[in-house]
Amino acid sequence: MSLDPVLARIDATLPAALDRLMALLRIPSISTDPAHAADCARAAEWLAADLRAIGFNAAVRPTPGHPMVVGHGGAGRRHLLFYGHYDVQPVDPLSLWSRPPFEPAIEDSPRGRVIRARGASDDKGQLMTFVEACRAWVGVHGTLPARLTMFFEGEEESSSPSLVPFLRENAAELRAELALICDTGLFGDDTPAITTQLRGLLGEEITVTGPDMDLHSGHYGGAAMNPVRVLTRILAALHDADGRVTVPGFYDGVDEIAPALRAQWRGLAFDARAFLGAVGLSLPAGEAGRDVLEMLWSRPTCEFNGISGGYAGEGFKTVLPARASAKVSFRLVSRQDPLRIRESFRAMVRAMVPADCKVAFRSHGASPASHMNTADPAFEGARTALSAEWGRPAAFVGAGGSIPVAGYFQSILGMDSLLTGFGRDDDQIHSPNEKYDVACFHKGIRSWARVLDAISR
Repeated sequence: MSLDPVLARIDATLPAALDRLMALLRIPSISTDPAHAADCARAAEWLAADLRAIGFNAAVRPTPGHPMVVGHGGAGRRHLLFYGHYDVQPVDPLSLWSRPPFEPAIEDSPRGRVIRARGASDDKGQLMTFVEACRAWVGVHGTLPARLTMFFEGEEESSSPSLVPFLRENAAELRAELALICDTGLFGDDTPAITTQLRGLLGEEITVTGPDMDLHSGHYGGAAMNPVRVLTRILAALHDADGRVTVPGFYDGVDEIAPALRAQWRGLAFDARAFLGAVGLSLPAGEAGRDVLEMLWSRPTCEFNGISGGYAGEGFKTVLPARASAKVSFRLVSRQDPLRIRESFRAMVRAMVPADCKVAFRSHGASPASHMNTADPAFEGARTALSAEWGRPAAFVGAGGSIPVAGYFQSILGMDSLLTGFGRDDDQIHSPNEKYDVACFHKGIRSWARVLDAISR
């Protein structure tokens, strides 16, 4: 099957593709708000109907929360699963939007036309790039170049409570040779990227309790143990002078990146000074001797996400607080075991708590890092295809954040994921005035058409 007429059809039918995206964007499918449950169901039904219109055997599948959409179509040597999510973030604060968030429109911007709406980039616009690529293949050739399973989730923006049970219950149906995920972005403005490694995440909340009540610092200061003092001593001890994490065994299973990958990352000409300067900083604060991309993509971290204790209101109150808390997150890489790190971290903290105090822990999730096997020819084929579409070499990159579904696909379905997306850093996802560049939507459709062609061959 020839690729060129598929690309020509994508170009000719772009206005119709934009109209379909606008229709989906009008549905306020906010998964975290129970008031929008019917809207989430409506978005699922819309997508299932659209898949059926291009030949998929698609259906809305119920869960205890918002429904999934599953569709099957095509034939070929490879079986691929495509994942996206149709739910969106809340829109607050509404007053900061330049237009109603569920009344999408195409606007002019200094860099070109953009689609303005909640979900335009995360993830409805990205999801529809793949659907539209499939539509073009079917429109030209009457069939798809590969056997495809479509899997759309409705709870990604609300921690995916139904995802793991659904994957386990439907593993035989959903399992494929490779998953395709379009929920990432370009490197910079115009360099296509395939994310091949994702950091895992361990979240811990510590609460140190001392006296039975808040105490007057004049009456008890110096004699009574202060939980804030205990807590800050613990937090300060979690890093050494070179920025390394001091939890015993923390670096067990941390691998160095391959020289070829390191060279590719350095070839991206990443400007660390500009990256930090954009947020008012100038000096990297991680491990000494590591460059910033290494810190973000392939090195583990320990960060403090919130501290509370004592009086934090206006003015001043001379009090010794009865308790103090901190939220600590660990980004994990390579083969680090989040459960072993949790136990080691808690043991370290307990050893630093004096006899007059107690410590309690609350877990906020534990997921390992994900690494994709780029020896699969699909990865190099996709990289070549993306390079051809964008006119510059595509890169294998890491991600500082976590995309849990990729890890679940590995642990539950036993398959790797090829993660590529076409969002830009200024898309303002999760924020007011979210947008998706029309050029990214258009080239995203063309990119998926090329990737499907490359993988199917």
